[in-house]
Amino acid sequence: MNVLALNCGSSTVKFRLVAVEPGAPPETGRGLAQGTEAVRSDDYAAAVDVALRQAHGAAPVDAVGHRVVHGGARFTAPTPIDDTVISTLTALETLAPLHNRPSLAGIRACRDALDAATPMVAVFDTAFHAKLPASAATYAIDADLARRHGLRRFGFHGISYAWATARAAAMLGRGIEGLKLVALHLGSGCSAAAIRGGISVDTSMGLTPLEGLVMRTRSGDVDPALIGVLARAEKVGLDEVEHWLNERSGLRGLAGGDGDVRDLLARESDDPRARLALEVFCHRARKYLGAYLAVLEGADAVVFTGGIGEHAPEIRRRIAGRFGWCGLALDPARNLAAVSGDAVISDAHASVAALVVAADEERMIAAETAACLAARR
Repeated sequence: MNVLALNCGSSTVKFRLVAVEPGAPPETGRGLAQGTEAVRSDDYAAAVDVALRQAHGAAPVDAVGHRVVHGGARFTAPTPIDDTVISTLTALETLAPLHNRPSLAGIRACRDALDAATPMVAVFDTAFHAKLPASAATYAIDADLARRHGLRRFGFHGISYAWATARAAAMLGRGIEGLKLVALHLGSGCSAAAIRGGISVDTSMGLTPLEGLVMRTRSGDVDPALIGVLARAEKVGLDEVEHWLNERSGLRGLAGGDGDVRDLLARESDDPRARLALEVFCHRARKYLGAYLAVLEGADAVVFTGGIGEHAPEIRRRIAGRFGWCGLALDPARNLAAVSGDAVISDAHASVAALVVAADEERMIAAETAACLAARR
């Protein structure tokens, strides 16, 4: 089956046509073009048209898989898309406005461009975390309020974590069952996850993608009272403060510029703001790494993925370079050399491996789409 995997962001549409066999491991999928492509556009109809034309040039499109960030409590597995699904996803836009809205625009553009016989599947970032134990998923707020409004921790980056788990198992020569991993997805959005036997048992993002690690434009963890303090002090509404925390905070808020880690690393020797931003970013990540090693009672490996996780050896060193006390030790030369693709970066004698896994959400989306449609048949 040839699956077009679509990943629609706020200004970029990523896509890849992948040949997959339902039930086969996701890494066996074959790309039918030169790799994942990206179209920079917020005109989703035009971007989807480009994706479909390029895909059809390589092979027929049998199905389309769409990455959707927030599935809420309703969607805990890949789901065939119909009018009811679209309506429900529209109601979830407020929980992930930077992400679900573009996904829905891509879905609608695909429906307009393709004939009705081409099946489409929504693959959810939240689904990987659907089995979070209650102790990790529950906010310590009034139980009746939480129940009435569906307030709980959902977690995100699940497609990336599913791929990283599969690759880590293959790199370690282990089955996923019994494997304990702490995974750090570091990119424009950042999160951490504690994964046991292929199941997420804790993760840093919560009800929305704002909670947890410091990110490019998002604050991550803050005192909840800060929202009210800012709203009163600046005489603005809560929506405006939430906008600041999502788009004017994180590395951008601390250091100015666009919050790109490469720029901050280049500036830090002469710019105290850039230096502090990187210190805050790495300190928060170290805290979560240590916490999740405790949650898992030790780990077989720590996995770095995402754009920063894959391409920034210095950031990996600053986060994981002082964990020798628990058996995690980086090999400096291996770490420095790992700037593209999968790699083992731990010392040969380390009891906890350190891995870099190149993110491939598109291949995971394609595999999940094919499996969903096969099960439906």
